Amino acid sequence: MEKMIANVGKDVLARLVKAAQQQGMEGSEGDWEVFLSKHDKLFGSRMRDPIKKSAVTLARFLNTFSREDDLKFFDNKMHWYSKQDILRKFIEESREVESPVQMLVRLTLEHPQYPLDYSFPSHEEGWLRMKLSTNQIKKFPKMLAVDCEMVLCEDGTEALVRVCAVGRNLQVKLNELVNPNKAVADYRSEITGLSAEDLDGVTCSLANVQESMKKLLRDGKTILIGHGLNNDLKALKLDHGRVIDTSLIFKHGDEANFRRPSLNNLCKAVLGYEVRKEGAPHNCLDDAAAAMKLVLAKIESGFDNAIPLVHEGVPEIKKSKLLLHRIPVNVPGEELHKIIPGDFTIEIRPNKMAGGKKYSAFANFKNQEEANQAFENIDGYREKDSYGLPQKCVSFQYDSGSIDSFCVRKMTSEDFLGQVSSRKRSFQVEETTTGESKKLKSCQEAGEQTKAGSNLCDGHLKEIERLKQALRQG
Repeated sequence: MEKMIANVGKDVLARLVKAAQQQGMEGSEGDWEVFLSKHDKLFGSRMRDPIKKSAVTLARFLNTFSREDDLKFFDNKMHWYSKQDILRKFIEESREVESPVQMLVRLTLEHPQYPLDYSFPSHEEGWLRMKLSTNQIKKFPKMLAVDCEMVLCEDGTEALVRVCAVGRNLQVKLNELVNPNKAVADYRSEITGLSAEDLDGVTCSLANVQESMKKLLRDGKTILIGHGLNNDLKALKLDHGRVIDTSLIFKHGDEANFRRPSLNNLCKAVLGYEVRKEGAPHNCLDDAAAAMKLVLAKIESGFDNAIPLVHEGVPEIKKSKLLLHRIPVNVPGEELHKIIPGDFTIEIRPNKMAGGKKYSAFANFKNQEEANQAFENIDGYREKDSYGLPQKCVSFQYDSGSIDSFCVRKMTSEDFLGQVSSRKRSFQVEETTTGESKKLKSCQEAGEQTKAGSNLCDGHLKEIERLKQALRQG
């Protein structure tokens, strides 16, 4: 650790300590508060803001960390801060003399969604970090558009099964099927267009693809393009600095709630054609080419006015799902069956929350009617989320008496005819592997079982209001 932070300024040291605070990390002398109570004789832990401490104190605390996982965490944070500083400098220096390509890179980097979507765990095993180039982008730089297809594996993760990449002139640079090297739970054939038979005998691995991408990206100088590119980079386990995300660079009519326009929608509005017909599976190569065409159209024509997005129907496969999000990590996927009524399977989504304190999942039902019925039967406060879709905030109680919450959202605003009336759901007791019972109870049930039931439900309502505020803010 000492070597890692040897030439680091106080600002970065403070950010590292703050990151450790947020994660509740402990070194050999405890967490930040415990450390201060021991070593800051004047203020102790009363003044905890890292920015108000000396560089010597910050470095001394960070040097108490020696575990490999902790060092990898700090290394990843250092990489992210370094990338942010280089990109910020690039933005500042390029404004007056920026080329159209530079402008699109800047629009991606300046988008408020960028730091949320492009902060990758590239310190983890199997990730490839491209060099952060500090050179200005040339007027006609190398550009590469990429698109990936992923399957859901039995361990709840996603795995890459196809990758395609095209150059500026739409020449194919990469078109590979990839062996996921894991047991697959769902090939998502309606989306990927692939089945188990298509991958039979495929030997190309993720590492092989990363090696090919490394050559194509020319030591970090090539501009990488994609639609929702962050998802492709996660599938590739590739951290690259110079990117253009076509879902972030166009103005459109839904910006107030920030709902990403789909690739098909943008192509209809900007290029005048559909990438695919409704219900058809993705074509990885067509999608990569479409992203490149959108960038070329933006460079040539500007499209500075808001793009009128074409209304798109929700595919039938999505209508049969409910999105569960902001789920506490201490509530495993199987526990969700005690809170959400109905017959469904759980599909864990890749973690998007920093620190892994929350996660999200899909509840997959047999059809839309069952999904809608389950939503109506959930005991929770009903409202609309930032997309304008029906959502319920669900609270439950642990054995310890503490209350926690998560949200359940429909995939469409369309309701089936003859909605059922809401009914309460009680949660059963499950014996854990340690023999201890773990109870998840609705607020109403908990209120009936305790003398302090009214106070508990008051707390429930306050928790709902807190969740609503959090959802409105981001």
